[in-house]
Amino acid sequence: MKIFYLGLIVITFLGCKNTTKDVSANRDSINATLDNWHAAAAKADFETYFKLIADDGVFIGTDATENWNKKDFMVWAKPYFDKGKAWNFTSIERHIYFDKSNELAWFDELLSTQMKICRGSVVLVKENNEWKIKHYVLSMTIPNELVDTIVRIKAPIEDELMNKLNSK
Repeated sequence: MKIFYLGLIVITFLGCKNTTKDVSANRDSINATLDNWHAAAAKADFETYFKLIADDGVFIGTDATENWNKKDFMVWAKPYFDKGKAWNFTSIERHIYFDKSNELAWFDELLSTQMKICRGSVVLVKENNEWKIKHYVLSMTIPNELVDTIVRIKAPIEDELMNKLNSK
């Protein structure tokens, strides 16, 4: 009976996937992946940038019309990369979270960009022991005291878009 309980304890211990060591290693790997992804855009390294997005990944940009699967995003982005300069985003704050399996992660980050501070919200999956971006949402931040002014500026454009989308 003692051997049974000892075996049960060992199996339980070995079966725990989400250890502090795993989370730390995965956090380091995700940070490296994301830093490399942002650096690839800054260097206009098209191949590296898109290799880090899952084949069925989605990129949602700051404009309401920017909701791309990987293939469409590649087509849209290619001319920017071909010019030798895409965009330059640097993470200034990042929060990473994991599910219990340690195979799914999500994070949010504040970015220093040519648009000033933006926010990236992301879902990552582990594929063949590499983290891949599954879903990325880029948002511009707007200070609360400027929201009314910004809404007035964008209202004519977005009212037209909302009417178009609502009429579908």
